[in-house]
Amino acid sequence: MMVKEVAELAGISVRTLHHYDEIGLLCPSQTTEAGYRIYSDEDLTQLQQILFFRELDFPLKQIREIVSRPEFKRQEAMELHHKLLLEKRVRLERMIETLEKTMKHEKGEIRMTNQDKFAGFDFSSNPYEQEARERWGDQAVDDSNDRLNKMSPKEQGQLGEEMNAIYRKLAQLRYGSPASDEAQQAIGEWFQMLNRMGNYSLEAFKGLGQMYVDDKRFTRNIDQFGEGLAAFMRDAMAEYADSRRV
Repeated sequence: MMVKEVAELAGISVRTLHHYDEIGLLCPSQTTEAGYRIYSDEDLTQLQQILFFRELDFPLKQIREIVSRPEFKRQEAMELHHKLLLEKRVRLERMIETLEKTMKHEKGEIRMTNQDKFAGFDFSSNPYEQEARERWGDQAVDDSNDRLNKMSPKEQGQLGEEMNAIYRKLAQLRYGSPASDEAQQAIGEWFQMLNRMGNYSLEAFKGLGQMYVDDKRFTRNIDQFGEGLAAFMRDAMAEYADSRRV
């Protein structure tokens, strides 16, 4: 199939396919003498796999790394996609239900408790664990999981409340300088919080801040506390790390 036909079939733009080719993510099996890209059935199967990853918010760079690994098995990937998409559907259905109730609450048709308002928002799971393992090694993540697993449900709930309190504090400061005393004090609390759960060096802390912006899943979750918070935290975390290096 020609590139325009593939774009129409998959519901993406021709420019997207050109970009995939340019970065080595999906290179068509053939190119005519005139320079036209020709996609095979195998190429289309690969494109479907890529779009499943994109639907789950994987960055293009990570998709390329995953599918190019010798040990990559398509069937296993599809089984994982199926599991994650089902989980995503459940989360979306819960959030849609919460949104619909909130709309009725705003109209005075029903009354919601504070607990009702946040049904469907679940930040207790960590979908980025594998990325953390790849960046900083298994030990830091294993230490973090071990510490969390040893906490009681009450302790885990208190930890979540403390984390949200820091998010809200930083959200109030996000229009100021990330290097201000107030911002650095608050981001220092975040650094200490993370190290209660794991072992984060200053370099890892700075790298995590960059991921808050590079990975749109992080950005969406953090910016729920205030638009632009993820970028502000990245800058504040970089300042905190750089100013404390020996």
